[in-house]
Amino acid sequence: MRILAIVAAVLATGLAMTWPLTVWLLQGTLGPWPLLLVGCGLIAWRLPQARGLAFVAAIALLVVGFAIDAELGMRGYPVAVNAVLLATFALSLWRGMPVVEQLARIKEPNLPARGVIYTRRVTQAWCGFFVVNGSIAAWSALYADLAAWSLYNGVISYALIALMFTGEWCCRRRLRRYAS
Repeated sequence: MRILAIVAAVLATGLAMTWPLTVWLLQGTLGPWPLLLVGCGLIAWRLPQARGLAFVAAIALLVVGFAIDAELGMRGYPVAVNAVLLATFALSLWRGMPVVEQLARIKEPNLPARGVIYTRRVTQAWCGFFVVNGSIAAWSALYADLAAWSLYNGVISYALIALMFTGEWCCRRRLRRYAS
């Protein structure tokens, strides 16, 4: 039973990571409704730490699908993911511990005051990233053809995420070197 859960988690993660490309490949065959429904399920599954927000985002996509257009609801998946992540990161700046500080404390439980300030700034930077990335995803959902939407949301946005991670890692190494 445990093996099945692991296999399901790996498959769902792979599907979530390749969602825009999967949509590009299957939309012509399946149509938007089945893909919209699977996308809504993926949002709820993929973001368990923000289950309430993810549920609201999934419902919003379904409302768009019913009220406006199923394909637009389907294309809204990356917008919804960015919105949920933005809300999660932004709320953590006002309540409790910022998300990046929580992650940093896993490796370094006694994070110094300078580290707390730095992780707050990184959380703010991620909020900015989610605003920009989500805005481009929204523009591509509304105005780009399916191939361009898939290219941005399935390739370019992941490259930008990797660039953001790499840039932050380089900054952190540099700051640690100067702090020593």
